[in-house]
Amino acid sequence: MSFAPHPDRFTHLHIDLNSFFASVEQQLHPEYRGKPVAVVPTMTDTTCCIAASYEAKALGVKTGTQVGEAKKMCPGIILIEGSHTEYAKYSQAINDAVELACHVSHNPSIDEMCCELMGREQEPPRARKIALEIKQSIYKNVGEALRCSIGMAPNRYLAKIASDMQKPDGLIGLLPSQLPKAIAHLDLRDLPGVGARTEARLHAKGIRTMEQLLALDLNGMHKLWNSVWGDRIYHWLRGGNTGDDGAPVSSDVQKSLGHSHVMAPEFRSDEGAWAVANKLLHKAAMRLRMEKFYAGSMSFVIRYQLTREQAEQLRSKRHNSGIRHSGWGMEARFRESQDTLTLLEAMRGIWAQRPTGQEFQRPFFVGITLHNLVPENRHQEELFGDPNNRTQLSATMDKLNLKYGHTTLHFGSMLPARESAPTRIAFTQIPVQYGVDYM
Repeated sequence: MSFAPHPDRFTHLHIDLNSFFASVEQQLHPEYRGKPVAVVPTMTDTTCCIAASYEAKALGVKTGTQVGEAKKMCPGIILIEGSHTEYAKYSQAINDAVELACHVSHNPSIDEMCCELMGREQEPPRARKIALEIKQSIYKNVGEALRCSIGMAPNRYLAKIASDMQKPDGLIGLLPSQLPKAIAHLDLRDLPGVGARTEARLHAKGIRTMEQLLALDLNGMHKLWNSVWGDRIYHWLRGGNTGDDGAPVSSDVQKSLGHSHVMAPEFRSDEGAWAVANKLLHKAAMRLRMEKFYAGSMSFVIRYQLTREQAEQLRSKRHNSGIRHSGWGMEARFRESQDTLTLLEAMRGIWAQRPTGQEFQRPFFVGITLHNLVPENRHQEELFGDPNNRTQLSATMDKLNLKYGHTTLHFGSMLPARESAPTRIAFTQIPVQYGVDYM
């Protein structure tokens, strides 16, 4: 394995869709184009924007801006409740459009694609031609409101950095002969993997600028990160290839899966929270079977909104929506299961032990996570089988729900929240289609 930089070639393209969720809405609704748009999880002032169009960003609205503040910054802002299904469809359509110009080798998130260039494709003029063909393919085959920024570089890590250097609709290339000088002007937070906590740790060690970071030799970078990660970054920033090329390290077996939801005001009661929890469990159990796992435990989390007086009396936390809250959670273990009825019984046992008291009267957030996942091929069947045919019941439910939609057949306890808690897309979650729905 060689860490020496490549000749002046690009080995990777990184495609970053610009303001993806908001751009999809502007594609679906031409009347929104050229206007400030923000996508929100629910229509409440206390939640946060999960995406903003460039017109909204120009006025200071960005991902994480509280909706109430966004309205003050931009009184005419158009708020849209996000649609998991539409974003998943467009993500796949864009992936298909990119494939027409260059093979997609990796999907880091719903709004990013990576392409690995081969042979003469790596020559800068050809790489640039491919990048422009990708942009044109998205425009022609998916929609004119959808734009992307593309980074070209001698490794995936630098290609990701380059894709963020010019937005919207950018195209930046970083050649080995230009490095590391070409990135010396960036901030530390512009490096993938450097968030607020890592930045603070670097500051504590005397590294506050990119110039200071780039001035370190290989040994200094290793000591700074106190791991081989420092060695990798040293080589990546200079155009080298360490073999893994910035790819995330995945575990052998998935450890958990689940869903959470900030409830709309009409569900912020015990009855509403229980119904929403049933909806979340219904989806998690179906995913468990679709992904061919059994679960051995479940964690249940509830967060309760506090009044101002309660928040002052208690050491409360602040949710990212701005709500001051207390929280409660519990985990239950059980025999390895994947049928909905068994999992529902486990959740009912946890629910019965939830706290009471004045600070636990207004639930606004519920989360369900299934842990200790075991692949089906490693699961040991019960000695006496399944006398109540619960597995067959779940299989029948799945068959109908895959064909007609995942809420077609369900247990009655979920009925009040049947249309609530729609599946949300995190930027790092790649949507998967099960039957007619994306989850």
